[in-house]
Formats: sequence, structure tokens, C-alpha cells
Amino acid sequence: MDYSPGQVLNESNISHDFGLNRVQVREVFQQLKDKKFLTIIPRYGAQVSLIDFRYMKYVFEGVRILEGYATRLAAERISDHKIRELEDIVKRMKGYNIETEFKTIILEDERFHKIMSESSQNGCLREILFDLKMHTERLWFYFQQDLNDSALFYETLSNIVEAVKIRDVERAELLAKQHIDDFVGLIKRKLL
Repeated sequence: MDYSPGQVLNESNISHDFGLNRVQVREVFQQLKDKKFLTIIPRYGAQVSLIDFRYMKYVFEGVRILEGYATRLAAERISDHKIRELEDIVKRMKGYNIETEFKTIILEDERFHKIMSESSQNGCLREILFDLKMHTERLWFYFQQDLNDSALFYETLSNIVEAVKIRDVERAELLAKQHIDDFVGLIKRKLL
């Protein structure tokens, strides 16, 4: 299910939709509140948090550095099997239509970054990136109607894979940062 920024969520409706009891829903709501995805409104329910672009600026500053570092580590430590998985993801992404298969592209992008962060073999870095990436993916969906070229995904990711394959850690890190910069640039153009 998709929930839009500002949408009010009712505990009993969510409980029914997901087959959870109200205590479980409250626990999930609290976790989402702690991650800044929900605002709890006492005796009323919860509201999907509006996107705070100032906060997102900070998120992207962190993601840019940490994603770059994770990619650098992955370039040193990744297995050949995982490199082939990354190549397969990029090949599939080239064949998707961004207008009709946007969610699939986002899921493939998520898989790509998950493999990279896991291949960094740094559990702490992986956890931090997972939390930050939840926020960045929210923006992918928010700007979905403005994305009309899937090259934003597969071209930079393809270049990252090539750098990782030859264990060029500096280039891999630089390209990972460029991938983030490209998306931030798109956001800025759409907002201004």
C-alpha cells in the first residue's frame, strides 16, 4: 500500500488491512515515528510525515559520504559472484520502462545498493545506510512523475560495477558519490 505525505492513518484501518492487532500497530507507529516517517496525533491517529527537504539535505550529505565509503570497501572485498549479480541487475534495469515499471526499477536499485553495502563487510555501516536509504527511497517515489529516463539508474550503476570489477576503489567511490549527486541535482531542478 502507498501512503502519501500528510495522509492520516487510522489504527483500526491499518490493523484490519495488515491483519495486526492494535498493540502491534501502535508499536509499528512508534517505530515509524522514531524514524521520522510518522507524526503521532494523540487520540486521533498518525499522519504520514511531510517531506522535510532541509532534513533530506542532511540525509543526502550523509548518504553521499557513507555510500561512497561502502562502495570503496566493496570494491576491495566483493566476491566475483556478487559482481555478476550486480551486472545482472544493471542488465535488467536497461530493459525496464520507467513510466510503467518504476517500482521495479526502484527495487532493483535497492538490491544493487544492498549488495554493495553487504559487500563492504561492515555491519555498522550497513545498518546506518539502511536507515538513511529508507528516507532517500521516499523521495524516489515522491518525484516519480518527474523521472522519465531510467539512464539515471543504470548508467551510473553500470559504471560503478565496472570500477568494482577492476578493484578501482577510488573510482568506485567517486562514481557512487556521483550517483547521489545526480539524484540531488534532479531534485533541485524540480524544486526550483
